[in-house]
Amino acid sequence: MPNKFSWIVLTVVLMGFSCDSNQIFDEYKTVPNQWHKDSVMSFTVTPPDSTQLYNLFINIRNTNDYKFSNLFLIAEIDFPNGKIVKDTLEYQMAKPDGTLLGEGFTDVKENKLWYKEAVKFDEIGPYTITIQHVMRNNGEVEGVDNLEGITDVGFRIEPAIN
Repeated sequence: MPNKFSWIVLTVVLMGFSCDSNQIFDEYKTVPNQWHKDSVMSFTVTPPDSTQLYNLFINIRNTNDYKFSNLFLIAEIDFPNGKIVKDTLEYQMAKPDGTLLGEGFTDVKENKLWYKEAVKFDEIGPYTITIQHVMRNNGEVEGVDNLEGITDVGFRIEPAIN
């Protein structure tokens, strides 16, 4: 009988950890094999409350095939009324010894990367967020055509907590 009780407790605990009350929006796009430099990941979201502040995150899942210590991205937010905000971003993806950063027990690591803090979506309608990599090898002018090791690109919105 204690064995059955242990399974019930374990199931309840796992269900509690799997629920994420912070997320307003959380979506991933799978990268097939390699992330081509012209492949733009696009997310469309209609925020629920135009009076609240939100934190925005870019989520990246990568494997040991990722060969760089950093990641350069261009992220763009297209507002419903036509305004566009474009950012060039750099994120550290590995320690100096080459160990990949991120969460995960297998060779797939998940990185929750800060994008914007305390954002107010004050325009009514859908917002489109696009994310594109702009990686290059050291000393080369041309960008990396196909970025290896990225398996998924995601976008997440959480309420900003004061």
